[in-house]
Amino acid sequence: MSVKASWPEGVARHVLASVDSTSAQAARLAAAGLTSPAWVLAGEQTAGKGRRGRPWASPRGNFYASLVMQPAEPPEQVALRSFAAALALREALVGLTGLPQVFALKWPNDVLLNGGKLAGILLESTGANGRLGNLVIGIGVNLTTAPDPAEVEPGAVTPVSLLAETGLRITPEAFLDALAPAYARWEAVFTTYGFAPLRDEWLRHAARLGQTIRARTGTQTRTGIFETVDATGALVLTTPEGRVAIPAAEVFF
Repeated sequence: MSVKASWPEGVARHVLASVDSTSAQAARLAAAGLTSPAWVLAGEQTAGKGRRGRPWASPRGNFYASLVMQPAEPPEQVALRSFAAALALREALVGLTGLPQVFALKWPNDVLLNGGKLAGILLESTGANGRLGNLVIGIGVNLTTAPDPAEVEPGAVTPVSLLAETGLRITPEAFLDALAPAYARWEAVFTTYGFAPLRDEWLRHAARLGQTIRARTGTQTRTGIFETVDATGALVLTTPEGRVAIPAAEVFF
């Protein structure tokens, strides 16, 4: 099954054979005066990174891309675009594979395939005096290969690849052709109607909703039932001590 959607109007596309990181290149474009959204796609990254500055392995065949934009909202609202990116990723994956039942969304920034980690999202921003200048949404998808499970943190979700799990080989360019229009649609929903419709749709596909999970924030780990995501995007757990909202954490199943 293939997705045939038009490239979003007014959005630039930069395709590179190799780069240190697509997010770094996107930030450089913004610093050089870019004033419209742009996607940066690379065949490989020599210095890719994930959350908390961790290295992101970047062999050829997988998807490494970043979207840079100049959002108008306050920083706390801008950060909610991680949900738009997750929804766009799932939409592109379902459209390309025809397998809606195998993809789930893991709070805060991952997409799962058959319970394993397929994709990650990293938001980075620049700004001063309480105003945000540029937002870069970095996305990595294991299209053909996944990291060795021995390389991930104990207790973390096992990485998987689209090829190994489904037998489908999708090129990074074809994946961007599906992802960019999907993101543009969710961006329009967000800027027109706010976070509420994104929250509702995200919860429809949330991994482990209603189940017991662990959320680690720094040196503290809370265990509780994953109740919902609130209007600020925070994870809401029901714990033995009561109901808590956690704005940022790493989640373990």
